[in-house]
Amino acid sequence: MKTQSKMIKTIKHLTLVGAVLMTLTASSQTMKHKTIELDEFQIVGISTRTTNQNGQSKNDIDGLFTTFTRLNLVDKIPNKKTSDVYCVYTDYEGDFNAPYTVILGCKVSSKDNLANGFVGKTIPKTKYQVYKSTGKLPDCVGDTWNKIWKSDIDRKYVADFDLYGAKSQSPNNAEVETYVSVK
Repeated sequence: MKTQSKMIKTIKHLTLVGAVLMTLTASSQTMKHKTIELDEFQIVGISTRTTNQNGQSKNDIDGLFTTFTRLNLVDKIPNKKTSDVYCVYTDYEGDFNAPYTVILGCKVSSKDNLANGFVGKTIPKTKYQVYKSTGKLPDCVGDTWNKIWKSDIDRKYVADFDLYGAKSQSPNNAEVETYVSVK
């Protein structure tokens, strides 16, 4: 009798675990997105090298945003096409757990004549899955990235980016697009 009772508890537990895993898997596979291909473009901004280990990227990216805003760098970027801000993740040493470079800046028509402290990067033509984050900044973007990291997306790790356009200006009700390079 006790053995049968333990077996029933074990089956119930395994069923519950299975249901949770199925829900997690389904949610990672059904994140709403669109797939597009973008032509090559150029970014100019400020950068840092970081890693997602031990929360380092959050500190480094927060620091980049603080510097970018405090120094009003969006107005100092030469050859800027728009004032939309790109947070680009590139030069990956491996997957999202390995070190990578973050560039915070704007799309430009040319990387020529960069002012001191600015870096330029050409983002190659590639295919992207685009996800929309809505809500409070930076939490909504962090939530999107956490879902991406837990998903089975076949990532290319060339250059991914968050696009902060006109709809991202309200910090409590923002809309940001995240572009993930895919194979």
